[in-house]
Amino acid sequence: MAVASTQPRENTMKVLITGGAGFIGSHVADALLVAGHQVRVLDNLDPQVHGQGAQWPGYLNPAVEARRGDVRNHDDVRAALEGCDVVIHLAAAVGVGQSMYEIERYCSVSVIGTAVLLEELIPLRDRIKKLIVASSMSIYGEGAYRDADGNVVSPTSRSIAQLKQSQWELGDGQGRPLTPMPTPETKALKPDSIYAVNKRDQEEMCLAFGRAYGVPALAFRMFNVYGARQALSNPYTGVVAIFSARLLNGKPPLVFEDGLQRRDFVHVSDVARAYVRAVECDGGDGSALNVGSGHCVTVLDIARTTANVLGLAIEPEVTGSYRDGDIRHCFADISRIESALGWKQSYSFEDGIRTLVSWLQGQQANDSVTQAMDDLKKRGLLK
Repeated sequence: MAVASTQPRENTMKVLITGGAGFIGSHVADALLVAGHQVRVLDNLDPQVHGQGAQWPGYLNPAVEARRGDVRNHDDVRAALEGCDVVIHLAAAVGVGQSMYEIERYCSVSVIGTAVLLEELIPLRDRIKKLIVASSMSIYGEGAYRDADGNVVSPTSRSIAQLKQSQWELGDGQGRPLTPMPTPETKALKPDSIYAVNKRDQEEMCLAFGRAYGVPALAFRMFNVYGARQALSNPYTGVVAIFSARLLNGKPPLVFEDGLQRRDFVHVSDVARAYVRAVECDGGDGSALNVGSGHCVTVLDIARTTANVLGLAIEPEVTGSYRDGDIRHCFADISRIESALGWKQSYSFEDGIRTLVSWLQGQQANDSVTQAMDDLKKRGLLK
């Protein structure tokens, strides 16, 4: 077994990115190409992400070898793996709310797709230098907290009775408030949605495969990734893109609960650099690493900052509604990835939003948020 190191390898590798035509995958492809690697992507160009009759997006680097196919199809995956040294597995169905009613599709794409990929990797186990799977902060459920006595605790989800009374914050058994703290990788996993369960499964499947077959495997638990190329017309994408779509259509961002939920937002360029470090270094092999900023911001602040940078005097609308499966607070402890890969965040939230807005100025977005909320309400998932 190689000695763990944060020093990059010098040889060029051929990297397959599943789901590589998407938001994060395309940025990872760019970063790998700049680092001197070859890149192939496998993507089914899902209409919800890329639009009806989707073709390869114009932002995809022309140096990328693009293959259209389904990660659930053995022939597609086998052909895409030919000649590759490293696999970055990003292919998944994305969106917490939608996962709660399109359960079969989410499990099929994310879990069965991962199973097919791993089966096709078995004959290649002696030549694959790295398998990196995209996991998610959603698998934690609620983040880490301290109680009134200073003890680190891992609370259960808020009850429906509590949410119905608009009591948003968490407390201990004596009614004393809990204080949110950075969430480390050691926190117990408590996924609260089908999407989160799927991401946990993808992570554990890939790490188990790596241990069994001697393939260096690594899981990135990504927090809220934002930046250019997000699918603005997909109402189940990240909250920054959803708010941006509303603002670009002259409408207020719709904020659940009281808007004071704390989240960790990491710029997609920083995420792409983390993937390059993981491809080139073996310091994180066999483990799961948080990929976040290490800072928290409220959902209200996200909406207001985005509007301000866009130059729009539109205040967010705080709805007081809540979604089943939503958590209150979660933000990353990033000390492990800093140590394992020598990676550090470079974008502050404000600087990242400015780069996003410069891209947004030339974009059009179909605001599908109201329809998505109606779909959730009909199924009793939004109250």
